Amino acid sequence: MIFTETRLAGAFVIELEKREDERGFFARTFCAREFESHGLKPTVAQCNVSYNKKKGTLRGMHYQAPPAAEAKLVRCTNGAIHDVIIDMRQDSPTYLQYFGLRLTVDNRRAIYIPELFAHGLQTLTDDAEVFYQMSEFHIPGHERGQRYNDPAFNIEWPLAVAEINTRDASWPLLNLV
Repeated sequence: MIFTETRLAGAFVIELEKREDERGFFARTFCAREFESHGLKPTVAQCNVSYNKKKGTLRGMHYQAPPAAEAKLVRCTNGAIHDVIIDMRQDSPTYLQYFGLRLTVDNRRAIYIPELFAHGLQTLTDDAEVFYQMSEFHIPGHERGQRYNDPAFNIEWPLAVAEINTRDASWPLLNLV
C-alpha cells in the first residue's frame, strides 16, 4: 500500500500497490503491521456498507465522541463519491479544517480517518456503494455531527444535494462564540 498523509495530520490517502500480470492485479487493501508502522490504529471492530441509489446523495458529517471515538478506513466499491473529513480535535493545528477527495471504484483509493474527525460524502454517480472499516463498535448516544453546509467550514460540495436525511440536514451549526 502507498500511504500519503493529507494536510490534516493523521489522515492518509491509501493507494493500492498493484502486482500486475496477464490475469489482472493483486493488491493488499489492509495490513495491521503497515498501519501501525504509519502510526495508524489498525483495529477493525466492525465493517459497514453504505449503498446510495441517487447521484447527489449526501451523508454526513458524522463521528463518535469518546469513549467511543472511532477511526475509519473508507473505500468506494461501486461508482464514485466525493469524500470529506473535518478535523474536530480541539488541540490540533488543523482544528476545523476540512479535506476532500474523490474515491471511485476505478481509482481504488481509500482514506484513513482518525478518531474525532467528522466524515461525510456525496455520491457522484447513481448506485454508489461505500465500504467502511471501523476501529470501534457503534455505540448509540455517542453519535455527533456537523452540518454539511455550515459556513464555519465552507465545504465545497461538487453537486447540488439531491437526497439527505433529516438528521444530517439538521445538525446544529458550529458555535465558535
